[in-house]
Amino acid sequence: MDIREITIADEHAGPYGITAGPDGALWLTLTHAGRIARLDPGGGDLRTFDLGAPGCRPALITAGPDGALWFTRTGDDRIGRITTGGRLSVHPLPTAGCGPYGITAGPDGALWFTEMNADRVGRLTPAGELSEVPLPAAGAFASAITTGPDGALWCTLNRANAVARITTGGAVTLHELPTPAAGPVGITATADALWCVEIGAGQVARITPDGAVTEFALPDRAARPHAIVAAGDGCWLTEWGANRVAHITADGAVTEHDLPTPASEPHGLAVGPDGGLWVALELGRVAVMNHAR
Repeated sequence: MDIREITIADEHAGPYGITAGPDGALWLTLTHAGRIARLDPGGGDLRTFDLGAPGCRPALITAGPDGALWFTRTGDDRIGRITTGGRLSVHPLPTAGCGPYGITAGPDGALWFTEMNADRVGRLTPAGELSEVPLPAAGAFASAITTGPDGALWCTLNRANAVARITTGGAVTLHELPTPAAGPVGITATADALWCVEIGAGQVARITPDGAVTEFALPDRAARPHAIVAAGDGCWLTEWGANRVAHITADGAVTEHDLPTPASEPHGLAVGPDGGLWVALELGRVAVMNHAR
């Protein structure tokens, strides 16, 4: 497997979330620098955009239904929007300290996001209309969120040891994970299931839309898997604690790949418009694997 790294910031900037944009570029959050970065996967051209709030801690980022990029600002309780031309705007959230984190484009033309510290999931239209759905679990620490193959939203509840299914009408169903203290974080969807990583258990879980859960142990149970993305015949995930990325097939077979730079702290990952797998490394770099399945 060919893996190369590209420096995009200093070692303190903290590349964290990453997504493919509608303009053929990779868009990243620089969580410690309060900036957004745009990287051309072909020529390597890099632009960064200052959010004007060094402590806003941009976290996860997604392409929106309006052709812009949307991201959470965990440090100052806002949802950010940036056009592909670099124009910035923000949407403040009503609850101080709610800690928005995960974000995804929903099937209803809105952005859906988690509020880690408020036990809620939020819905924001591109026009700025905001509503919130309470989760039936106190201290759940809602984390990543994605749209499932059933047209509902699914998010991980890190401290409740469960995943939640939320319809676009706001009905919530919880599905507990079999392993105690598994600590689910990243979540993604394939054509027939949801897949989430269990950072506390060193496992990957597959959840069907009706809530049936199958767990697959990673070869290194101390790997601390963090983010996951569907790709081809399975999913790719970052092993934050082991400085690796791994691929898991639909039947649970795992292949692991060491990253070139020690202690690079891999976090978010995305399949780029070039078909490569792009990984945000908190050390100030991105890694690209040119033969993603």
